[in-house]
Amino acid sequence: MENRIVVEVDEDLECLFPDYLNNKEVDVQKILTALKAEDFDSIKRIAHTIKGSGAGYGFDYITECGIQIENAASRQAIASTQEWTQKLRSYLQQVEVVFVEVDF
Repeated sequence: MENRIVVEVDEDLECLFPDYLNNKEVDVQKILTALKAEDFDSIKRIAHTIKGSGAGYGFDYITECGIQIENAASRQAIASTQEWTQKLRSYLQQVEVVFVEVDF
């Protein structure tokens, strides 16, 4: 059984799920396809979007993966790009969202 990673997310964002996480799965597939073609410009664009969206939804690790993938793609580092993309994929498979009330 996989270890679950529990992330608490503001319940006001519940309507955006599971679309957000599903879209990140699609992004992973796009990155892997682009990586086979060594299309680092596409990878950088996708990773930049991942980087910008993660923390806003409470997923700091998604943001970190986006940063690392973008940096690796900028260096055209195939192994590092693949490693961080697989880390993102693994995280997406393990993450469990718990919606909570956030008081301001």
